[in-house]
Amino acid sequence: MTLLWSVFCHPLWALVAVLLGIVVRVQRRGAWDPRLCRVRLDGKTAIVTGANSGIGKFIAMDFARRGARVILACRSQERGNAALEEIRKQTGNSNVHLRLLDTSSLDSVRTFAKKFMAEETALHILVNNAGVSGLPMGITKDGLEASFATNHLGPFLFTNLLLDLMKRSAPARIVNVNSSTHRKGKVDFSHFRGENLIHRMDNIYCNTKLHSLICTNELARRLQGSGVTANSVHPGIVMTEMMRHYNFSIRLFFNMIGTFFFKSAEEGARSTIYCALAEEMEGITGKYVDSDCSLALPAPQAQDPALAVKDFEFSERVTSVDSLGEI
Repeated sequence: MTLLWSVFCHPLWALVAVLLGIVVRVQRRGAWDPRLCRVRLDGKTAIVTGANSGIGKFIAMDFARRGARVILACRSQERGNAALEEIRKQTGNSNVHLRLLDTSSLDSVRTFAKKFMAEETALHILVNNAGVSGLPMGITKDGLEASFATNHLGPFLFTNLLLDLMKRSAPARIVNVNSSTHRKGKVDFSHFRGENLIHRMDNIYCNTKLHSLICTNELARRLQGSGVTANSVHPGIVMTEMMRHYNFSIRLFFNMIGTFFFKSAEEGARSTIYCALAEEMEGITGKYVDSDCSLALPAPQAQDPALAVKDFEFSERVTSVDSLGEI
């Protein structure tokens, strides 16, 4: 703890913190403001994964205020119910519902998708927001590395299983919450099953986000002409529960500087809401949207069409998406 404090108080790190704060403050001021957007979602259906807290809850809250039928896809029944009650109370929209979903489990993904396809008649917005960072390396019962299952392969399968309904509901939008840290990621397909991984800080998280962005771009290409768009978005540096799997010292450090400099969860939700409903994003697909709600170029690997096809097809095989339906 003493070491952490001495590092934080070092003039160089203090300067870095100040510069970071300035960047984030400018980012906050320049962001598109959903409160000024008059788009209504009456008669529309939206799914938001990881909607029980943080960015996901504020995204769902915004959709509910606009009159949408909102499905909160959450892993925890207790926390999901708490979010459900809060959203209904604050928005006055009773057409908000909780469905359990654990994106780390392919069985959970298939169960949710099968039930949703049987019960619902439309899906206009899908926000894949659920994710983890700093999770200890482990293998799921599907034989997948836990972070890859949660952040990429589970959401990948989930999206593919819901595509037919989204096509019938077009125009529709898929928004995958990503991160600027995808630029530090590497593509190695052996990582999917936990092989050849270096477990250091957030490097696994970076890898998962790079795969997600690459596959989102390929999905957008495949959906051309369908009326369904697919984009990736960076929410910014946000104070959320994403750090809960890191050790106490790291969490304390980030909480200390984050309280003053990082975005709130509500501010972090803005760029995702922008992608999901802004009129300016109508028909825009296969793009990476930065935290200030502007289009940005992703990492070079995410701009490689051949790699995108390879990554998408590999992800299809690993999740056996063809066993339940094709794109």
